[in-house]
Amino acid sequence: MTLTLDSAREVGADYAAVAALLQIGAEIGVDQVLDSGRTFSVADLAEVTGLSQKRLGEFVLALSSAGLLAAEDGDGLYRASDDYADWRHQVGYLSWSLTANSPFLQNARAFLSEDESAAETYQRDGRRVAVSSRWIGDRTFYPAVVERVVAAGAKHVVDLGAGAAGLLIGLLAQDEGRTGVALDLSSGACAAAREDAVRAGVDGRLRVVERSVESLIEDPSPLEGADVIQACFVMHDVLQDEAAFDDVLRTCHKALAPGGILAVVDAVSYGQEARERKFSALFTYLHSNFMGINLPTEDQWVEKFRSAGFSDVEASSQVMPGGRLFLATK
Repeated sequence: MTLTLDSAREVGADYAAVAALLQIGAEIGVDQVLDSGRTFSVADLAEVTGLSQKRLGEFVLALSSAGLLAAEDGDGLYRASDDYADWRHQVGYLSWSLTANSPFLQNARAFLSEDESAAETYQRDGRRVAVSSRWIGDRTFYPAVVERVVAAGAKHVVDLGAGAAGLLIGLLAQDEGRTGVALDLSSGACAAAREDAVRAGVDGRLRVVERSVESLIEDPSPLEGADVIQACFVMHDVLQDEAAFDDVLRTCHKALAPGGILAVVDAVSYGQEARERKFSALFTYLHSNFMGINLPTEDQWVEKFRSAGFSDVEASSQVMPGGRLFLATK
């Protein structure tokens, strides 16, 4: 991308402002209303958040002035702007980089001085990670995974490290005969998943399990009956223990129905395609130096799936920068 100095300043200022405004919305809980696309009033936001209408009115004014809200016919009614989802996706990268990872950035000296307590002392907020991942994912890897799940005719889908379960909830909303299990270690993310499932009207078909992916080795029951097991940007966390990672892959292979698919979206180490180099560099560096996770190369990922018994493994780079979609068929 080539920009003049003036246009670069304008673009940078716009992204910075939208990122901050939407992050405030996520922190106070109005993101669920904005994301729904429905018409709302300031009173509706007050009911959802428990905050005063005066304070929320000032926030709505800021969003409207920024062009992120449009006034609807009727007194005091609003909806998200037509380009709101586009902006949310674009600033998702800023949210993940600067907000979800803020404990690492703000305490970089502690981590880089090899303070052994830094990782325990400065931990990320699970809900912030889940929110930023959803903002990025709904325009990048979500559609790629949905396409494969639908093509496979999957009626029961298990999502490992599901976060707030946005991807899985969308899949259940598409097909009334589809059921799912959302598994995540974060209590905050699980709570958000349960709330969002109720709002989407799919809570009767979604089971939320608050457990680690590694726990499946001893108790694989959440995987039972899966046509598709999907895992988006969680398997690299399991890789901190390579033996456990291999056991998890073998457990997934065993649990899948014949012809079932393990769909894994994850990052590769320092991706070198022109469109991905910068974000992949940050993603790889943070994971290696702040989370103790050394990401595999694309070839190393593929070999791990094959070693676990999967007969056919495809890899596609047409997802988010630095990411790959791996499809491993039983």
